[in-house]
Amino acid sequence: MQHTELRRQTGEPVVVKIVIAGGFGAGKTTAVGAVSEITPLSTEEYLTQASAGVDSLAGIESKVTTTVAFDFGRLTLPDPPTPMELFLFGTPGQDRFGSLWHDLSRGAAGAVVLVDTRRLETSFAPVTYFERLGLPFVIAVNEFDGAHSYPPDQVRTALGLAPHVPVVTCDARNPAHVAGVLLTLIDHAMRPTPTRQDA
Repeated sequence: MQHTELRRQTGEPVVVKIVIAGGFGAGKTTAVGAVSEITPLSTEEYLTQASAGVDSLAGIESKVTTTVAFDFGRLTLPDPPTPMELFLFGTPGQDRFGSLWHDLSRGAAGAVVLVDTRRLETSFAPVTYFERLGLPFVIAVNEFDGAHSYPPDQVRTALGLAPHVPVVTCDARNPAHVAGVLLTLIDHAMRPTPTRQDA
């Protein structure tokens, strides 16, 4: 199944759609905002008492807003050999927005799954989703202040990832870190997909 949607016009960069996914509170909105060269479009709403029994704030008690549709940002990579214009779509983190994940993933070249090791259980749903979809993805461990740092191999084992899936660390507030994650994804997405035996 071909997921990559690339458009080239004379003198224009290749347009690449990328999904930024992850659990509730993993830093998706922050990452899109950090790296976007335009004012990002955000659909954040304040958390309400009605969501208290649905969205656990354990470990992220200071969080007061949540994405309810998607975030959108844009980043241009002008360097040759292939100048690119990345369209970044951040997904809602909660499983109940799974239908939006499907819509946002249509035509994407790949996905970044942001991981919060304080709430690792919230990462299983997006990882499983992209594995089943067959969309190339990378894991970006968002190193929150005060959180314990785990080696990438431990994160890989805990998430049950195939050996070919890249696992990197980042600070979602740092534009250079987020850009580095996106470059890792592009490199990964351009490589041949391993067979089940190779993985």
